[in-house]
This record gives sequence, C-alpha cells and structure tokens, in this order.
Amino acid sequence: MEKRISGTTGLFMLVGSPVGHSGSPAMYNFSFQHQGLDYAYMAFDVKKEQMKEAIEAIKLLNVRGGNVTMPCKSIAATLVNELSPAAKIVGAINVFVNDNGKITGHITDGIGFVRNLKETGVDVAGKKIVVLGAGGAGTALQVQCALDGAKSLSIFNRDDEFYANAENTQKKIKEAKPEVEVNVYPLEDKEKLKSEIEKADILVNSTVIGMKPFDDQSLIDPSYLRPELVVADTVYNPLKTKLIEDAEAVGCTVAPGKGMLLWQGDAAYKLFTGKDMPTDEYQAYEAEQAAKKN
Repeated sequence: MEKRISGTTGLFMLVGSPVGHSGSPAMYNFSFQHQGLDYAYMAFDVKKEQMKEAIEAIKLLNVRGGNVTMPCKSIAATLVNELSPAAKIVGAINVFVNDNGKITGHITDGIGFVRNLKETGVDVAGKKIVVLGAGGAGTALQVQCALDGAKSLSIFNRDDEFYANAENTQKKIKEAKPEVEVNVYPLEDKEKLKSEIEKADILVNSTVIGMKPFDDQSLIDPSYLRPELVVADTVYNPLKTKLIEDAEAVGCTVAPGKGMLLWQGDAAYKLFTGKDMPTDEYQAYEAEQAAKKN
C-alpha cells in the first residue's frame, strides 16, 4: 500500500516561477517512496521579489530542503546563510538544505549538464562551447565546463541585467582557469553568433526560450546548424525544444534538458538524503507512464 503523508513527514520544495511544468515533484516523490523515506516534495510558484519571504517561511516551517528555479537562483544565493564553494563562484543556487534554521545553498546544474553530455558520449574537455544565456543555469554550466577542461567558452546574452553577469563570469573563470578562453558577446549580434557556432563543438541553450510559453521559438536559425555540432538544451519541458528538433533534423548529436534535470537531481538528492537517487528505476517508471498515455 502506498505510504501517505503523516504528521512526521519531512517537506522538500521547489520555488520559482513558473513551476507548474516541473518534473521535480514526480522524480523526488517517486524516489522517496521507492526508498521508503518519510518525505514529500511540492512545487510553489514564487516570484523573484518574494524570495526573501519564502526563505523566512522555509525556516519557520522547517522545510528540510529543496530546489530553486528561474528566475530566483541568483537572488536566493544572497538570502541563504551559507554557500557551497561552487555556488560562491557561480553566484546562484539551485539547491538548498535547511539544517535547523541554517540554510546552505548549492549549485548542481553544471554537474548535471556535464553528466548529461557524458551520457550521450560527449566530453567537454578540449571543446569550444557556445552558450546562450548567462542566468543561474547558464553560469553554472559555464563554470563547470571550464573546471572540467573546456578549451573555450563563447557566452551570448541579451544586453540586459544578465550581460554584466556574463562579464563577471568571464573574470571569475579567468581567475580560476586562466588557460580557458572566455568571450562575451551580445546575443543581438547575429553575425558573430553565426561565426562562433561555425567554429564550435558544442552549442547550448540556457535561456527560457523553448520553454512554455516560448515552446514554438528558438534563438538559433536552423541554417547555423551542421551535423557534427553537438546541441544541448537546459529546458526540459517540452521534452524536445524547437532547437533540439531543428538540430535532430540536421543530424546533430543532441542532449535535451531532461537528462540534465535527472543528473542534477541525482546530485541534489544526495545532499537531501545522503543516498544515491534510484535513477534507473525512475527512468523505467517514466517510460512505463509514457507508454500508458500512448
């Protein structure tokens, strides 16, 4: 019989906006139940300007931990009590753990991204990588790729509040890994974008474009793509973004965002429970559920 929530059940949560599309509750609740853990995981729609109150509520209600998604990753890093070494470099968090009122922020996006590529047979070491976006997820994967031996990074972002974040990431990577070439360009410069993609080994979208309600959009003209290019996305709902579909049509190796979610989730699960997440069992469960719908 399925175990139900009780008076002793520990709560984990996702905060950000939007969260209705998130696959995290299904993934973590399956894993908790599979391993017989008395925990539950829920999603809460929290705007960036509401994060201070959310952190206070987490402490008040003794929420055990959880995840932070867009657009709250950077602001959340300024509100927790402590940051992991990687989170300090990135300046954003996607995971938090509450230890009796002391909240520590972590970043597992980069770990999940690199692992997702490895699962498709792609290693970032020695590669030239073009990244679209400089928010929390984009910064995390940029830093992780640099730490894991990428040859160069070309970061493209709109001329908005995150452009300065991209430039800051450039400085931090040069300090930590001076051998990695890092350049920052405005996303509006289409000629430069096309030129950098022509020389790249890996192209990554880490923006919200491709996610609902932008699921019919892509920042990349399909003519920029070529079969030998590896194309990855951080968006996981829909399972295949327009960018991923365009890349598959050209014959590119692709790494959709769902795998990144799984592997960053595995890293977060270890922080939550001290256990390995039952990833094989969850993937089998997902496939079974998908089959029932078809």
